[in-house]
Amino acid sequence: MAMRQTPLTCSGHTRPVVDLAFSGITPYGYFLISACKDGKPMLRQGDTGDWIGTFLGHKGAVWGATLNKDATKAATAAADFTAKVWDAVSGDELMTLAHKHIVKTVDFTQDSNYLLTGGQDKLLRIYDLNKPEAEPKEISGHTSGIKKALWCSEDKQILSADDKTVRLWDHATMTEVKSLNFNMSVSSMEYIPEGEILVITYGRSIAFHSAVSLDPIKSFEAPATINSASLHPEKEFLVAGGEDFKLYKYDYNSGEELESYKGHFGPIHCVRFSPDGELYASGSEDGTLRLWQTVVGKTYGLWKCVLPEEDSGELAKPKIGFPETTEEELEEIASENSDCIYSSTPDVKA
Repeated sequence: MAMRQTPLTCSGHTRPVVDLAFSGITPYGYFLISACKDGKPMLRQGDTGDWIGTFLGHKGAVWGATLNKDATKAATAAADFTAKVWDAVSGDELMTLAHKHIVKTVDFTQDSNYLLTGGQDKLLRIYDLNKPEAEPKEISGHTSGIKKALWCSEDKQILSADDKTVRLWDHATMTEVKSLNFNMSVSSMEYIPEGEILVITYGRSIAFHSAVSLDPIKSFEAPATINSASLHPEKEFLVAGGEDFKLYKYDYNSGEELESYKGHFGPIHCVRFSPDGELYASGSEDGTLRLWQTVVGKTYGLWKCVLPEEDSGELAKPKIGFPETTEEELEEIASENSDCIYSSTPDVKA
């Protein structure tokens, strides 16, 4: 019996959500950070979407956000010409890294000792977080503003994307190894360490390349312009979202479209799988984050599949159960709204 996808809606932001990132799996679960044009990046429990805290300090739109592997540090990139590093446990700002233009992207090395940044000034910068007073190393070569920059190959190389070019750099020599040129704007880039796979989206295309050589692996065409795509940790599926407000799920091996869902009320800007692959998160122009199940109907996080007793003679109907929600309340919600929505709403000042 087919079950209906019921996303969890995480509200709290007041402007479009433009970037999100998961931490690795820690003893306390995994975590999710979101970047938003309201200038207030938020930290949430990854499997439920429960709000943990908001990082306050930026004076402009936040374009990029990331967590280190164990979720002890966060980094954000903003339109106020700064990147900031935060203590993700206490929420305290640890350092502000001044730039000469808008910062779009940030990424930690695996040991969290270095931070990579990129932005509108076309330069890649590498900061030694143990020596915040030291000048960063700079790598030049991009001809337009940098949209995304990521460490790869155990931090020995760097991947970066500007408007229509993806470049691979050697960290030791600070020189370009290879580049890819596209005939339209690159909208997103994701690096998968297991297998060294690079996921690139541009126009309606979702392309997969070797992160080591940039050689093409395969590519898929979507029915709409795609802004972001993510590959499942087991490389079974990929999800993508874009301008038509829909999320698409594809079989990675065959390219077959398996499912598509419309839940957002605006274009989707970012989508990422959780580290355990059980869900994927999407961020949209509508100001919300939504969490979607990879396997619909599975009991996980706040999703609970409830089936009536077999001897009741009734057709089994899947239900979504939430903590502290009575059966009567669920039926009332379901009668008023076709979607059961869990909303994690912090107190956020306009």
